[in-house]
Amino acid sequence: MATEYLGIDIGGTNVKMGIVEAETGNISNFYSHDTGDWRKSGHFVKSLGDAISVQLKQNPEVSKCGIGVPGLITRDRQSLIEITAIPEIDGISVIPELKDRFKGKDFFLENDANAAALGEYYFGEGDVPEDYIFVTLGTGVGGAAIIDKTVFKGGGGNAMEPGHMPSKNGRVLERNIGKVELLNLATDMRAAWTGETVLVADGTISTMGLVSAATEGDKLALEIFEEVGTLLGDGLISMIRILDINTILIGGGLSASFEYILPAINKQIEFWLSPYYKKGLSIKRATLANDAGLLGAASLCF
Repeated sequence: MATEYLGIDIGGTNVKMGIVEAETGNISNFYSHDTGDWRKSGHFVKSLGDAISVQLKQNPEVSKCGIGVPGLITRDRQSLIEITAIPEIDGISVIPELKDRFKGKDFFLENDANAAALGEYYFGEGDVPEDYIFVTLGTGVGGAAIIDKTVFKGGGGNAMEPGHMPSKNGRVLERNIGKVELLNLATDMRAAWTGETVLVADGTISTMGLVSAATEGDKLALEIFEEVGTLLGDGLISMIRILDINTILIGGGLSASFEYILPAINKQIEFWLSPYYKKGLSIKRATLANDAGLLGAASLCF
């Protein structure tokens, strides 16, 4: 019988879970629940446990469960510190609670970006080395470093927050290239643009519209992504220099723009990095897409 794990991806919008086959990454018994509903109940962890109970009853052979959360956790991976999207659960010792409720079952907790990063090693397409940097582009900018197939935790347990690196205009990186900020940048550049473009001027530019315009060779869209790539490239250079890792994976919802931001990233790398760091350097798009959180959570069980 194939080994199976329960993966749980706790997000600010939805909590997703499913049974993951360890050898293939196939997901079954997929379940999603509105996070806000559980928050309003005032018993978030109990509601989470009830959903886990259903999964484990239907799949009694599963003995390990991995959980990814969007925030800061203790170094021993037992308790929640700061879950900005779900502040009601700050400070809860979630792993001891779940182990007490589900005797004989093992639970593993990790920051969601760290979990997604690890998932690329176990379930991603292509060859992924044992050391790599993972960056997610979405509402914010998340990240992780995997070293010797293990999440790099740092001194206090919450290393690798690239979105909070100082960046341009007196802002941190994710306040320059997060989803909202990207669209604000596009709107401002469109207002100042005098050439031809397919981008609308009414303030309703979407990320999909930006990518579509870039695909058609729209000069303004390409310039917008050049600015994003330049800012991200500067952040990547710092990470590469500090960690001495030469494989970079870029995921998240905004990674659809990968091929349009890559030229600017490469330009910054060519300017700032010495031959030692550029040798063998590989920047690739992550492959797990919408399943990254759930598969990443399951990968904690390995």
